[in-house]
Amino acid sequence: MKKTSIALLAMAAVVSASSSTLSVYQDRSIYSYLPASEFIGLTKNITAKCEGASVPLRVMQTCPPSQRLCSDLYTKIETVKTKVQQNRLNSEILEKLISLPKPDSLDAKKAIAAAKAVAKEQTKLIVEKEKATQRLKQLKADLSRQARASHPLGLKKNCKGMLTLEIPYGYISFETEYTATLLSESQIEVKQNLSIRNRSGIDIEAEQATFFHRPSMQYLRPVHFSPWVVRERQPFPERGMLKKTMVADDMAAASAPAVTVQAHYEKSREYTVKDLNLPSDGLRKKVPVMQWNVVAKCQTELHAYRNPHAYKVCTFTPKFQIERNLWRVYQDGAIINEKASGEYDDGIYKLYISNDQDIDVQRKPIVDKEKESGIFGGTIKKKDGFELTITNKSDQSKKMLVTERIPTSATDKIAVRLLSVSGNSYKLLKEGKLEMEVTLPPKSKKHIEVLFEISYDKDIKVMY
Repeated sequence: MKKTSIALLAMAAVVSASSSTLSVYQDRSIYSYLPASEFIGLTKNITAKCEGASVPLRVMQTCPPSQRLCSDLYTKIETVKTKVQQNRLNSEILEKLISLPKPDSLDAKKAIAAAKAVAKEQTKLIVEKEKATQRLKQLKADLSRQARASHPLGLKKNCKGMLTLEIPYGYISFETEYTATLLSESQIEVKQNLSIRNRSGIDIEAEQATFFHRPSMQYLRPVHFSPWVVRERQPFPERGMLKKTMVADDMAAASAPAVTVQAHYEKSREYTVKDLNLPSDGLRKKVPVMQWNVVAKCQTELHAYRNPHAYKVCTFTPKFQIERNLWRVYQDGAIINEKASGEYDDGIYKLYISNDQDIDVQRKPIVDKEKESGIFGGTIKKKDGFELTITNKSDQSKKMLVTERIPTSATDKIAVRLLSVSGNSYKLLKEGKLEMEVTLPPKSKKHIEVLFEISYDKDIKVMY
């Protein structure tokens, strides 16, 4: 029994050691696998290690037809290049034939037939050239999207063990994508996906792939405590003395040893994908990460002093950390916003869904500042205000939270007082913030007037 357990552990260790892995960081990617041949891919600027030892690479003269990149790109490009070259040579030969000396006496019928044959051949060559040129252009565009080099890269000699490739930043990339489905006014379904793209020129098959929202390593300078010293102020040194001091300081700095500490992040956001097939095709591959439902509060809001449009916003407490503030939003099976934005705000998450096109808003001043100003015992009192006109153009009733503001003073020399808000109930909060719950029947308008007064000494000037 003990021998059997030891054998199973040994087999598991061999399988683990020979499994292919991919690690994608924010500064590079590392791909380890057992190579079946010397071929690596249509790539460049990578480094390779066989069982931990660096191995040299070479540009291969042939591209194995069994490899997808070779059959789909390299071989086709080389074939079309050959056709273009043959077309050019045939055109040159035809031009030489046409330029040969003509006999003194010509058979008119034969001359006409020969001219027609030459014209037909020229037309055929021109058409073939255009087709081949367009095809070559298309294949090169495909190559540029999928690979990093036009010639195959391989090992100078076979690697019998694990081959590890260090792939530069940008060759393999990923980002987090979020979608929100509005199930009701109080519930949202959140889906998180990884969008992965391989443009390395290396077709990857990894039994385990890990994606990190961090660089693979970070270099930090050591930080040591230094006292904060108060010294007696000295006269500024003369020019000659300053120059001498600076030279001495430079010499001291040059002789000080440079120390660098390498720090690895232990806790970070990361994702693992099993049995990932990631061809280098330049296309984004979506991999589901998680899905969860959350209770939300969705309402229409209006901040007319900043934005003349009413918009729908949903707030909720995320079950997991939101890592990207760009969303796709769906409702009733249809997409309503492909680029909705979101943000954290005081511990909750706000997702801005869409503008409400049925609401029109106008905000305009209603007080002539100069006529409504007066001096009372050395104090200027200035009245000011604005009017909101909110129109509901739809056939349905609309409810919204309207946020407005009046000025707030940054000094005790200036006082601000709210005089009145007509047309709707309101709450006056801190820093001059006004909140109003507004309900608009179908095809209706609402006028809201806000008046306030600013008082300050006649000897100072104010701006707001």
